[in-house]
Amino acid sequence: MERTFTLTIPARMRIDNAANIYPASLSRHYASLYRMSVTLTDPVDPIVLQQALETVSERIPTFRCGLRSGAFWWHLRRIDRDPEVKPAAPLSRFHFRDNGGFLYKVSADGCRIVLDVFHALADGTGSETFLLTLAGEYLRLRYGLSISYSGLVLNPAEVADPAEVEDSFKTVFSGRKGELEKDVAAYHIRGRRLPGAGLRDIRVVMPMDRVKAVCRRMDCSVTDLLTGLMLDALQKLYRADDDPGKRSVVKVSVPVNLRPRYGSRTVRNFSSYVHLGLDIKSGYLPLEQLVRLVKMQKEAMLRPENLEPKIAANVELEESFAVRCLPLVVKKPIIDIINKLHGDKYCSQTLSNLGQVRVPDEMRPYLTEFDFILGRQRGNSGAASCTGFGDKLFLHLSRNIYGAEFEQLFLDRAGRLGLLGSVSHHILA
Repeated sequence: MERTFTLTIPARMRIDNAANIYPASLSRHYASLYRMSVTLTDPVDPIVLQQALETVSERIPTFRCGLRSGAFWWHLRRIDRDPEVKPAAPLSRFHFRDNGGFLYKVSADGCRIVLDVFHALADGTGSETFLLTLAGEYLRLRYGLSISYSGLVLNPAEVADPAEVEDSFKTVFSGRKGELEKDVAAYHIRGRRLPGAGLRDIRVVMPMDRVKAVCRRMDCSVTDLLTGLMLDALQKLYRADDDPGKRSVVKVSVPVNLRPRYGSRTVRNFSSYVHLGLDIKSGYLPLEQLVRLVKMQKEAMLRPENLEPKIAANVELEESFAVRCLPLVVKKPIIDIINKLHGDKYCSQTLSNLGQVRVPDEMRPYLTEFDFILGRQRGNSGAASCTGFGDKLFLHLSRNIYGAEFEQLFLDRAGRLGLLGSVSHHILA
C-alpha cells in the first residue's frame, strides 16, 4: 500500500483542553496510562506489525508526535523517526525519551497486539481507533485481506482529515459561558498501597447474553448495571469501615464520549464525565434501586444544560488572558493542585466503558478478544474498565492496594446475578 502524501500538521500543536492535567501530574513514578489489546487467532509477527505501525502512525499523525514544554503550554511536536514495536512490558510509567519520544508503546505479546497510551495523547475512543486501524493493517499485510474500512478502522492509504486531529473542545465550546461544577468529597477505599508502581488486575469475562438479559429485566444500560454493582459493593464496604471520619458519599465517575453528541471525529481527547452515586446518610439501597438511581442521574447530568456548562468553564478558563499569560513553570503546579483538589477527590471509583467494539466483517474471523485496562490511579485505590466484543463483555478491575475486598463484593453480587463466565487474576506492574 503506497501513500504519496500526508496531512501537514503544525510543527507545534497545543495539546487539547482535557489533556492539560496529564503532563501537570506527570512525575518520576506516575503517569496517567491505560492499556488496550486485541487478541488474534495466531501469534503476532513483530516484523509485520512493525510495517503496519509505520504506516498507521503516518495515517494518524498525532501518533507521530511527542510532548514538548513551551513557555506557556505543552505542545505536541512531530517526531521524524518511526515508532518501534517494543517487547512486552508491565503497565507502568515509561520514560518517553527511552521510547523515542513517543507517548505510547506498541508491543507483540503472543497472540496479542498491546497498546499502552499516555492520556495526554488521546482518550479511549481515539486509541481504539488507532489500535483497530493498526490491527486491520497488520491483517492486510499478513493475510492479504481486502478490508471494507469504516467506523473506527481507518484506511491507511488515505490522508488524514483535519477533523481527526482537531481540538474539539475548542471547536465546540470556545466562546461559551461556563460554570464550574460544584460537588462534595466522596468516600475513598482504604488499604495498604502496593510498592512502587504496583498494579493488580482482575479480569472478568461475562457472557453478553446474560448481561443483556439482566439489563432488560432492570430496564437499564450495561453502564448503568455495572455502576450499580460498583455502588452496591462500595456501600457494603462503607458499612464495614470503622473509620469515624469517613465521608458518607459514594460515587462512581463515568467518562462520557462526546463525539456522537457533537459530530466530532477527533482521535485526540474529547470526553467528559459524570459522577453517579448516593449519600449513605439517606440509607442503604438494594441493587435494583441503585441501578434506577444511576439511570436517572445519568440521564439528568447528560442533558446539554447540565453537561455543557462545566465543559465550557474549563475551555473558558484556559482561554482567559490571565491564565494564558502565566508561564508554564507556574501553571504546572497550579493545575496539579487543582486536579488533586477537584479530581479523584469527588469519586470513590471510576468505570470506563468503551462499549461494543465493531470491526469490518473481513477482520472478524481473525480477532478473538479486545481488552481495555486503566492504569494505576493516583487518588483512588482502583478503577474498572470494559469493552464488549462479539458475544462477551471483558471487564477489568485494577487496583493499587493489596486488599481486594471491593472487587470481591462486586464479584459476589455479579455472580448471584449469573453474570460471571471466567475470572482470572493478574499482576500488571
